[in-house]
Amino acid sequence: MNETIEKFGWPAALVHEFDHWVVLARAAQPTLGSLVLAAKSDATAFGDLPGEAHAELKIATSAIEAALGKAVGYARLNYLMLMMVDPNVHFHVIPRYEGAREWNGREFVDVGWPKVPDLGHAVALEGEELDRLTAWLKGFFA
Repeated sequence: MNETIEKFGWPAALVHEFDHWVVLARAAQPTLGSLVLAAKSDATAFGDLPGEAHAELKIATSAIEAALGKAVGYARLNYLMLMMVDPNVHFHVIPRYEGAREWNGREFVDVGWPKVPDLGHAVALEGEELDRLTAWLKGFFA
């Protein structure tokens, strides 16, 4: 796996794996169910991914949308390809909703709704709590 995938917690944060992509639970949760969709390739430009990775993106995004629809009932889903700090191709997947969602005794408010997501306002999960979120999200990909 590339350095970006490892930085986002692989293998512990692995929610689902495809041939060319991995889905990881994001430790910083600006909204409940926030993920990282990362290419397994060492490519640092979206256009440099192999054609098979682009084709599989349809399968990966469909699976993510179905899973997060069941998990958090989002109104919109934002795919942010920022790549300013972490070099390998990846998206931050942010479910968007009005109000709040509760999980594991914690409240997750979409502070930026209905405008851009506020990535600086996130619930930080780590250790066992992040493991529980990862396991919970995996169940929606079955």
